[in-house]
Amino acid sequence: MDMTSCNSSSFPSSSLGTPSVLEALLPAPLHEGEALQRNSVKMSRIFLVWLLCVLQVSAADWRLALPGWQFEFPRDHHQHPEFKTEWWYFTGRLEDESGDVFGYQITFFRQGLRPLADRGGTTSRFIVDDLKFAHFAISDIHGQRFHFSQKRNRGAFGEAGFSDSDRLAWIENWTLQLKPDGAFALHAEDEAAELQLRLENTKPFVVHGENGISQKADGVGRASHYYSGTRLATTGSLVLGGKSRPVHGESWLDREWGSNQLAPNQVGWNWFSLQFTDGTELMLYQMRLKDGGLDPNSSGTFVDQNGASQHLRRDDYQLVPTKYWTSKSSGGRYPISWQLTVPKVGLHAEISTPLESQELVLEPIAYWEGLVEIQGTRNAAAVRGHGYMELTGYAGPLVGLSE
Repeated sequence: MDMTSCNSSSFPSSSLGTPSVLEALLPAPLHEGEALQRNSVKMSRIFLVWLLCVLQVSAADWRLALPGWQFEFPRDHHQHPEFKTEWWYFTGRLEDESGDVFGYQITFFRQGLRPLADRGGTTSRFIVDDLKFAHFAISDIHGQRFHFSQKRNRGAFGEAGFSDSDRLAWIENWTLQLKPDGAFALHAEDEAAELQLRLENTKPFVVHGENGISQKADGVGRASHYYSGTRLATTGSLVLGGKSRPVHGESWLDREWGSNQLAPNQVGWNWFSLQFTDGTELMLYQMRLKDGGLDPNSSGTFVDQNGASQHLRRDDYQLVPTKYWTSKSSGGRYPISWQLTVPKVGLHAEISTPLESQELVLEPIAYWEGLVEIQGTRNAAAVRGHGYMELTGYAGPLVGLSE
């Protein structure tokens, strides 16, 4: 789950899409066809939005996420250029033939620069409609290592883009494809790691929220259109530390798009995507307030073995932190273990992580996101599972993300 909102009054006005603005955003050395890539953790999807706030366009120029959206597939796998922000976000748990476990994340972002109404009448390649970003992370559980890199590109010459035939998103050789049989194909690589995966959805896509929107704060349009592939059978190969190995496992897809979400009284969020051994799944998010409370718009979705979904409101579940980890890099103190209770579905579980150091340290912010494990009961029967957790706002304010 990602949030985006900026206060345009905090930044000077800009001439959107001009070479000078884009060059400031993508600093030299940068040539067309060249993407910046980092081994160190220097930029997250959160910092992406903070950086792009300098190009803020009024939300009135973009379509808002409003009730009544009718989801269609495969249409909604593709981009929605009338909205300002969207992402294709894959996470998963993989194993190799020896049983070693790896977590991964591959995410593609689109951040609109020019609303649809402003896109006609130009032939210059230097005036682009949106910016393209992608993130690639590997959690090596046996080696207790966390690796992250990113690419960003203007895509002026087609080296990055969205919705070109079977390509849903790409930045150079980092690609997301939709195959004719409905499977997804993912590929990302850098000098330290390479991941190539085929992902097949084993259950119907799940729409989160109510009436077509996932509300994140009070107010019209403070929402997203949000759906997930909650259990994707995954096979492929991983190259790490110079060693290539076949891998298999399960993945989760999050797709969201919208134009305005965060509120001034929100400080961060806790987000979970959980897959259980009994064939059920659970997505939860808690919008954290500056006064220490939880926003009433916090919610979740429980998915049963047959794919039927049940909307959960804020008070339908409880999350109590049981263990904290303090980062030596940012000083952030993160709740990395939780006691989870969802009485409506008879679930009582403990959430923990096999790798404490999965923090992305950025400038000027930092957050934690990584692989988690679950153990507990559902309707008195033992259940286990795994998933991903994202924790924000624990290492200082989310600069640029709230009004």
